[in-house]
Amino acid sequence: MFFTSQEFQTVAAALNSGFLKTLQIFFITLIGALPLGLVISFGSMSRFAPLRWLTRMVVWAVRGTPLVLQIIALYYVPGMKDLFTWPSGETGRMTAVCVAFVINYACYFSEIYRAGIQGVPVGQQEAGLVLGMTRRQIFFKVTLLQMVKRIVPPMSNEIITLVKDTSLARVIALQEVIWMGESFMKGNQGYSGLVWPLFFTAVYYLVFTGVVTVLLDRLEKKLGYFR
Repeated sequence: MFFTSQEFQTVAAALNSGFLKTLQIFFITLIGALPLGLVISFGSMSRFAPLRWLTRMVVWAVRGTPLVLQIIALYYVPGMKDLFTWPSGETGRMTAVCVAFVINYACYFSEIYRAGIQGVPVGQQEAGLVLGMTRRQIFFKVTLLQMVKRIVPPMSNEIITLVKDTSLARVIALQEVIWMGESFMKGNQGYSGLVWPLFFTAVYYLVFTGVVTVLLDRLEKKLGYFR
C-alpha cells in the first residue's frame, strides 16, 4: 500500500475542503452569469448603435483574452492602482475569482443567447405582431421558449467547461481542490513529496462532470417537445 490510513484521512479532508470551494465557484458563476449573459445579449443586439458596438467590443475583449489573465488582473490591479482592495484572505480571493468568472462566462453565454434568439424565424415574430401581441409577449411566449431548446447543447458544453475552469482559481492561491492536492507535494499540509493526492483530484472532476452531464442530458430530452 503506497499510503497510510492517516495520510489518506488527511488528504481526503483537505480535498473535500477544496472541492467545496470548487462547487462554490461553479454555482455562483452560473447564478450570476446566466442572467447577466442575457442582459449582455440584449445590448449586443440593441438598435442603438453605440451601445451595440460597445457591448460587442467588451464581449470580444473578454472572450479574446485568457480567463487566468483576467483573474490575475482583477485581483491584483485594483490594489496596485489604489482603486479599491478586496477583503483579506480567502474571502477576497473567492470574491475576485467569482467576479472574474461571472463576467467571463456571461460574455460567452451572451453569444449563445444571441445566436438562439436570432435563430428563431422572424416570421413567427411578425405573426405575433399581426395577432396583436406586444414585443414583450412575443419574446416570452414565442422567442424565449424556442431559444431555450436551441441553446441547451452549446450551453451544456460551456457549463462542463466551467467545471474544469474552476481549477484556474489556484493562480491567486485560492485553495480549491487542485491547490489542495498539489499542496501535499510542496509540504503545505505537513507532508511533502506526495504525488498521489493530485491524481485523486481527477476523481472529483470526473464525478462532478458526469453528474452535470447527466442532468443536462435529461434537461435536453425534456425540452424535446419544442421540435
